Amino acid sequence: MSQQRTRNFSIIAHIDHGKSTLADRMIQKCGLVTDREFRDQILDTMDIERERGITIKSNAITLPWRAADGRTYFLNLIDTPGHVDFSYEVSRALAAVEGVLLLVDASQGVQAQTLANLFLALEHDLTIIPVINKIDLPSADVEATKVQIIEDLGLDADEAVLCSAKDGTGVDEVLAAVVERVPPPEGDPEAEVRALIFDAAYDAYRGTIVFVRLKDGRLRPGMNIRLMNAGAVHKVEEVGVLGLKRRPQKELLAGQVGYVIAGIKSVSDVTVGDTLTDDDRPAPESLLGFREIKPVVFSSIYPMSTDEYPDLADALDKLKLNDAALTYQKDTSAALGFGFRCGFLGLLHLEVVQERLRREFDLSLLLTVPTVRYRIRLTDGAEVEIDNPAYYPDPAAIESAEEPFIKATIFMPEKYLGQVMTLCLERRGVNPRHNYTSPGRLEYTVEMPLAEILYDFYDRLKTVTQGYGSFDYDLLEYRDTDLVKLDILVNGEKVDALAQLVHRDKARPRAVQAVDRLKDEIPRQMFKIAIQGAIGSTIIARSNVSPFRKDVTAKCYGGDVSRKRKLLEKQKAGKKRMKQVGNVFIPQRAFLAVLKADQTE
Repeated sequence: MSQQRTRNFSIIAHIDHGKSTLADRMIQKCGLVTDREFRDQILDTMDIERERGITIKSNAITLPWRAADGRTYFLNLIDTPGHVDFSYEVSRALAAVEGVLLLVDASQGVQAQTLANLFLALEHDLTIIPVINKIDLPSADVEATKVQIIEDLGLDADEAVLCSAKDGTGVDEVLAAVVERVPPPEGDPEAEVRALIFDAAYDAYRGTIVFVRLKDGRLRPGMNIRLMNAGAVHKVEEVGVLGLKRRPQKELLAGQVGYVIAGIKSVSDVTVGDTLTDDDRPAPESLLGFREIKPVVFSSIYPMSTDEYPDLADALDKLKLNDAALTYQKDTSAALGFGFRCGFLGLLHLEVVQERLRREFDLSLLLTVPTVRYRIRLTDGAEVEIDNPAYYPDPAAIESAEEPFIKATIFMPEKYLGQVMTLCLERRGVNPRHNYTSPGRLEYTVEMPLAEILYDFYDRLKTVTQGYGSFDYDLLEYRDTDLVKLDILVNGEKVDALAQLVHRDKARPRAVQAVDRLKDEIPRQMFKIAIQGAIGSTIIARSNVSPFRKDVTAKCYGGDVSRKRKLLEKQKAGKKRMKQVGNVFIPQRAFLAVLKADQTE
């Protein structure tokens, strides 16, 4: 497989602009799958991707394409996600290619993630081929889309390829454009081996499978390879290219994208962004890896049963291999036992990780309320960063607090502007601006606290815009905030797993919601149980679980009333004594009810 006939490219676009569908048509055109074996979203291998209709993991495949000159070219395609939470997957895929297809929906035009992904491609200095997709739709406006490509993206619209991934129109032209415009990969096959690890997966039978872009040299079975960052040495068992199934090869050459199996049993040995080299003839320096990703949303994950803690630790190790954006460290709670404090790129990322742990590793989990990372300045001049309510300092020692702000960009039809403005102002949005991108369609930007979009902002936005609003955001700086710690008390005892860091204005509604949910879930006792929401020593919400009342006077058939009163007083004293020593049992479903309420309502 010569370098001159190899092309490495990726497909990038906004959500639902047709990346996976175009990849499907390309695979069919190149004859990698028969019509009988074909299924939609063929590169999306996880069930959760098919159910949600989104791509979560970038996937690679080698397409043999016979061009008009009669020669066969090998096109290494890396399909990427479109959602903002998985933009890190996109940046890793772009480090392994020389060109991209930038898809734009002919009916929706340029959207938030279209711009964000274009900037990522420009950072990597890649060849950009604009592709206008969905030209078969009745609402398609190709000329207006070309104007947006010129004005919003700064690209030459005359070079845009028109296609319909759904019915296959123009797919041959897209493949021809890849061959003609994307440059062949550079690299010296005779130099020292340098291969960039851009992804990895765990196989129960073969160990860790490493996906690489080979920059220089050759990789063959039998070689001893060294992971330059980890320092571990392994013997290569198999190399190959990625079809719908792995296709073993005699060797991988410079410029190719493929996989390496080397019996790597320890998951911790492999880091995405590390460089593979030949142990006998090592490269003088490693390749430039990926920038360290910083999580923005934090939540603690606990197993429902303490016996599953080792399984959860093992599952997170394996998931981290396949999801480099996930971070975690050990955590403990008096109410829930041992678990892990995890960092995510957004709420969808959190939901996907939770779902993958449940499906792929058969774990029952409990997640605490998601939060962001706050900066707190203390009276002694020190500055601390906290993302866990358990580490909130003494309020008397706090001078000021800051929270991360974002610049939210929303594309929508102009008729929804009023509802979207109301939604953003409710979430403490400031500096709203809007401009018209095309007749009847506008771009609305507003600065908001990141914490305000964690729970249900995206769902509410889709509701008020009837599904037509698209949302993207960029992190800005930290700004001053009136931060408080909301404690939930049951029978006078703080429940650490339900504590939250919130803005003072949001504390009362959040407390009322939590105590009402707990009231419905905590079983009744022989004494009254008080459930309270508190900021420090100030109670801001309360609800009571009523006690059972045994009729102790049932055996009194007449007689003086003082006899009944004596029995009731005796019962009252017993309940008071019981309340002093009684520990209230809080079932797991109560935690689930409170935490789920914050994520879905």
